[in-house]
Amino acid sequence: MQSLVDFLKGLGASRLMAMVAVTAALIGFFAFVILRVTTPQMTTLFTDLSLEDSSAIIKDLERRAIPYELRNDGAVILVPKDKVTRLRMNLAEGGLPKGGGVGYEIFDKSDALGTTSFVQNINHLRALEGELSRTIQAIDRIQAARVHLVLPERPLFSRETPEASASIVVRVRGSLEQQQIRAIRHLVASAVSGLKPQRVSIVDENGQLLADGEAGDNENVVGDERRAAYEKRLRGEVEAIVSSVVGAGRARVQLSADFDYNKITQTSDSFDPEGRVLRSSQTREESSSTAENNGQVTVNNELPGNQRQDNANPGRDQSTKTEETNNYEISHTTKTEVTEAGRVNRVSVAVLVDGNYAKNEKGEIVYKERSKEELDRIATLVRSAIGFDQKRGDQVEVVNLKFAEAPAVAPLNEPTGLLGMLQFTKDDVMYIIELGVMMLLSLVVLFMVIRPLVRRILASEVVPPAPEAELPALPDASIQNLLPASNAPNLIDVAQVQGQLHAQTMHRVGELAERNPNETVSIVRQWLTEPTT
Repeated sequence: MQSLVDFLKGLGASRLMAMVAVTAALIGFFAFVILRVTTPQMTTLFTDLSLEDSSAIIKDLERRAIPYELRNDGAVILVPKDKVTRLRMNLAEGGLPKGGGVGYEIFDKSDALGTTSFVQNINHLRALEGELSRTIQAIDRIQAARVHLVLPERPLFSRETPEASASIVVRVRGSLEQQQIRAIRHLVASAVSGLKPQRVSIVDENGQLLADGEAGDNENVVGDERRAAYEKRLRGEVEAIVSSVVGAGRARVQLSADFDYNKITQTSDSFDPEGRVLRSSQTREESSSTAENNGQVTVNNELPGNQRQDNANPGRDQSTKTEETNNYEISHTTKTEVTEAGRVNRVSVAVLVDGNYAKNEKGEIVYKERSKEELDRIATLVRSAIGFDQKRGDQVEVVNLKFAEAPAVAPLNEPTGLLGMLQFTKDDVMYIIELGVMMLLSLVVLFMVIRPLVRRILASEVVPPAPEAELPALPDASIQNLLPASNAPNLIDVAQVQGQLHAQTMHRVGELAERNPNETVSIVRQWLTEPTT
């Protein structure tokens, strides 16, 4: 211990403080490197969380002793990458995140015994709005949604029930398509009894009205979507068949369809006079007879026996009448034709194709136009693809022009085998770069800082030999007396050794004076104050 204390005292206060500072800095640096390397890689657990969901998730993570990080004021939670999948499943089992709204779980812990019907109705409305909000958020491009339902009750002594309505506020990434807006309206209308899609209004976070709930507007939207889908389908078919001829990316197709959205109903009646069918037949016969009795009316004439005599009487008049009525049914045909809205009146197609590229004698790429026969064949293919009808005024134009951009380069084949297995994500690449930088800094500190410091410390531990000034100097005469006579030729060598010894002694005394200036000054002052003898 005494030698250690002497060594520390010999270093001096400044050198000792420098060693302590460097040691502390090195310990801190290597501790940072070790902690950074051993810290697990963090990834996103959930984003766009509400404060309630974020608080509940943090409590669950602390209970499980899982490290986490918060970003964006608690809206984003990061956890170790190797545990994110299991954590999502465990949190989903517990009903987290709830999506910032209240769903049907509001009835799980409610006390129905002392709850009024009014409170039950309010809770049911809240639960329905919360469930609809969660369902809408599951749609692509929608970050958050809020639903307000108005379900009026029919007043007493009223035959008419007020219509239900709904208003939805959504926060989206980018913009929603018309088909997605219609899907949201029908989704909400199907989930609420008595609600029509036309009564659902949708507004985005910027206050832009996406759906105002007008029936006429809804019909126009449906017609526009049908026309857009028809044009998209035909455009894709035409572009596919033309690209297979001229090459991928070397054809541009524009298609426009004119639709008629009027609904027409036609009814026609036709009669066939040749197609007669006997429906009913009626025959009627009448007969009458008149006898000449000279105008006498007697009892004898009215007796039955006298009637035989009347039959033989040649003066009697008889008449017979036959009537026949036949009813025929004529063939009758009634035809009703209903032409639905959305008929195609006309289709116009414009196809722009690029020319051919070939190398000339100098090796340069030269543009060459396509022949008219080739363009005609392409036009024939286009007419067949769209169902060309000249009577309705369809038009097809195929034009060959040079494109402004160069022909598309064929995509590179994806690496397979070992290179395909070594595909890293962006997080993996950043993690590898960070480890490489840490190792490089560690090597720089090791060779540029630690190594020179260790060398200096080891050099300072070597105790300098005692200067020869402290040894009693022997005069030259005494040295000659100590040497035998036979060694007289070696006197020159002894003188050289003595000179070297004096020079080395002076050099070491100078080094001691430079290293310990305070002690040197005190020794010189002591020498000056000593009395001379």
